[in-house]
Amino acid sequence: MKKQQAGFTLIELVLVIVILGILAATALPRFSDLSSQARLASMNGLVGGIRSAAAIAKATQLAQNLASSTQVTIEGQLVQMSGGYPQANNTGISRALSDVSSYTDNLNGTYDAVGPTAGTCRVTYTNAGTGSFTAAITASSGC
Repeated sequence: MKKQQAGFTLIELVLVIVILGILAATALPRFSDLSSQARLASMNGLVGGIRSAAAIAKATQLAQNLASSTQVTIEGQLVQMSGGYPQANNTGISRALSDVSSYTDNLNGTYDAVGPTAGTCRVTYTNAGTGSFTAAITASSGC
């Protein structure tokens, strides 16, 4: 009588590992949705851009020894100032920012994310005209 094979061959084991790897590679993206984290990172980037634009406008105003409510020119754009920082409108911070193409500029200091979360993911810039400003993420549920 011939002896029966006890176990699997190396080729069979390698094929099973390859098939499991392919299944894992196709299933993993379905379970790990990183879009909300990417959206939050993008919004944090916009907040950083707003803060930088406001600081550059303030520095330009101070360097030129201008009054706190006059216009400054940044990259060929006239930026209307109030209290030493850009106003929260289309003649202020909107002109100081160079590119907000992935957001909808509401022309009042608010920027909404474009896409399925429009209206729920918002970055807000406010200037009370008292020498300070705020830039923050104001996101509601579903962002």
